[in-house]
Amino acid sequence: MDKLQKTQIQPMFRPPGSPRPGPSAEILLTPKDIMAILRRHLWLIIILTCISFMGGGAAWYLVRRYAPQYTAKTYIRVLPPVETDPTKIGSPIVAKDIQYGRRVYITSLLKQQNTLMNLLSRDAIKATQWFQSFGSDTNQGLRIRKAFEDLEENLGASASRDAEFVAVSMTCGNADESAEIVNEMVELFIASQRDSAVSGVRNKLVELEKRRNSLERELDLAEKAMDDVRANTGLTDLEQHGFQDAITLRLSALDIEEQDVRLTVMELQTAIETLEERAKGPIGVQVENIIERDSTMLMLTQQLFTTKILLAQTQTKYGESHRVIREIKERIADIQERRNVRKQEIGGQTRRANLERAKDQLVVLNKRLEEAERQREEAAIDKRRLDLARVQYDKRMKIRNQIQNQLNEIKDLIEQRRIQAEDPETPKVMPVGRAPKPLRMSAPLWYVYFSGGTMLGCACAIGLAFLLELLNDLLRTPRDIIRYVKIPLLGVVPNASEDRELDDTDLCHIVRTVPYSIVSEAYRQLHVNLMLSQSHNADAKVIFMSSCGAGEGKTAVAINLATILASEDKKILLVDANFWRAMLHTEFANGGLDKPVNKKAKSELGLANLLSGRATAEQVIRPSGLDRLDVIEAGPVPSNPTVLLGSENMTKLISEYRRYYDYIIIDGPPILLVSGAKTIAGCADGTILVFNADMTRRGAAQRAVRELRDINASIIGCVLMGARILKGGYFHEQYRSYQRYQQPLLAG
Repeated sequence: MDKLQKTQIQPMFRPPGSPRPGPSAEILLTPKDIMAILRRHLWLIIILTCISFMGGGAAWYLVRRYAPQYTAKTYIRVLPPVETDPTKIGSPIVAKDIQYGRRVYITSLLKQQNTLMNLLSRDAIKATQWFQSFGSDTNQGLRIRKAFEDLEENLGASASRDAEFVAVSMTCGNADESAEIVNEMVELFIASQRDSAVSGVRNKLVELEKRRNSLERELDLAEKAMDDVRANTGLTDLEQHGFQDAITLRLSALDIEEQDVRLTVMELQTAIETLEERAKGPIGVQVENIIERDSTMLMLTQQLFTTKILLAQTQTKYGESHRVIREIKERIADIQERRNVRKQEIGGQTRRANLERAKDQLVVLNKRLEEAERQREEAAIDKRRLDLARVQYDKRMKIRNQIQNQLNEIKDLIEQRRIQAEDPETPKVMPVGRAPKPLRMSAPLWYVYFSGGTMLGCACAIGLAFLLELLNDLLRTPRDIIRYVKIPLLGVVPNASEDRELDDTDLCHIVRTVPYSIVSEAYRQLHVNLMLSQSHNADAKVIFMSSCGAGEGKTAVAINLATILASEDKKILLVDANFWRAMLHTEFANGGLDKPVNKKAKSELGLANLLSGRATAEQVIRPSGLDRLDVIEAGPVPSNPTVLLGSENMTKLISEYRRYYDYIIIDGPPILLVSGAKTIAGCADGTILVFNADMTRRGAAQRAVRELRDINASIIGCVLMGARILKGGYFHEQYRSYQRYQQPLLAG
């Protein structure tokens, strides 16, 4: 019971005022829903799948016997789409995507209209039975059109992604002719590609030869222009070398010589300025050295030295004032005077001689500098003339070289094109070999027909199962309530016909008569969920029970719920407000359940009398036969039931007796059939809608909820009545689990 209670309460119960599921819940099918649908229609799926399996086998046998197909295949090798030099070994590397694109292009050429029409024009193809089967000789146009359409469908060409091949195949009813058609196609295509490629090569060869002749004429003119430069300048060595020519070397030497002479002149001018300054000033060290080397100065120096020695010797002998001493000193002064005169004389002569010699050298050097400048200018003129001639010569030589290079390239290309014209790889497509005669039929394939028929039948069966489910718009499961109605689900009551314990049992008194059945347990769970919902609003004591239409089980729910509430020491008043189809007077006839019930009995006194003022409450309220459960029957059918239900007496009745009873349960008419049901819903504290899994449709349930909300009636929730055991659905496992769970209790 615990497992069943959790299953029902947690996913289904939602207190009033809580948010309703989003709109996405209306459409989505969960994996559980899908599996449930498949399990419910399992035999339909199995039967249709088996029928389709046998149908596929029969189709395979008939096609194999009367319309077999043979496929012949061969390959065309597709070379990289680049021009190669046939004189060299090796080929350039081409990207795989480019090569694959080339193969795809070849397949499109094989399938294009011109290629297929050319194939049909060949005599070998016209002689085949395949071609003859498309019509008579009198209507060739129709025959060719049909043959062309068949070729488009059955002649295949596919490019390999990694290998350098294109597969060509043909499917027809004759093995020999399928191979013949493929071989004719490959031969035709290779020949057309070769003709096209060779024609292109020869056209290029003609253009190259014209270009070669033009370049040879241009080369002659360029060489003549080079000869004109030599003749006009008188220079023969105008080409650039790795070494310097004589004019350049001579100009370089003259530049160096001019710079040396100019530097020497500058140094000599500086020396003359220095000599002129020295001639006016004191004698310098150099002149002193020259003076000291003079013979007269040497003699006077020697005399001065000898006399000073004599003076020193004599002073020690005679003293300072002696006459000899004075004579020696006079002699020393005379020698010194003579030395000074000689020094001035030699110094003047030396400085004048140096100055004159320097000036003479300066004159010579200036003349030499003028000559060097003249020679350098002449060499520079020759160098400029040489450079100008070389510039002109180089321009003409470059033109000549360019023309020569182009001519050489053209000659190489001409040679390559001549070789390409004879090269078998020039068309870039090569046959691999002739297509052999196919030894096996390509169609029909047994595994295709059998597996295809099986999968098709299974898919159709599954689609039919889902179609049946989608066309069924009944509220059959709690998930349908949540998905489409979007109000709290208080309980789910299983279909009593599927429980053997409930045979010959009155459905309105199941809780009392068969308390341990799963249906009774479902009513008790309804009571628990209702109490949980009432915990949010303790004043909701007046409960209106209604449904979308008649016969959906609302009276059974009301009586069983009232029975459970009364068994819990709750004082309950059960009111039959369904004047149109009253039921309580038959279910509680004779004042007790143990007495026989007369289903055809009529209610003599009841709610109609009370509301019309023809009877008092004490007269219409009577015991039900169960402790703490009182009943008000509907009474005789009034002429104006809707007016009575909306009268002030109805409001006073509810207001007065809610003080004496814990709960007032009103069994009312269907909400969509009778307008009086809305009146009762407006007076009650809350409404419980009863939906029948075999009768209530989604649209009706949604309309009932919408009409109650339009009048601001409080909807406590709903009850799903008569839920059937569906394979993979609700109550499939719960029945077994509940029965196993109740076995110890029943055995005790």
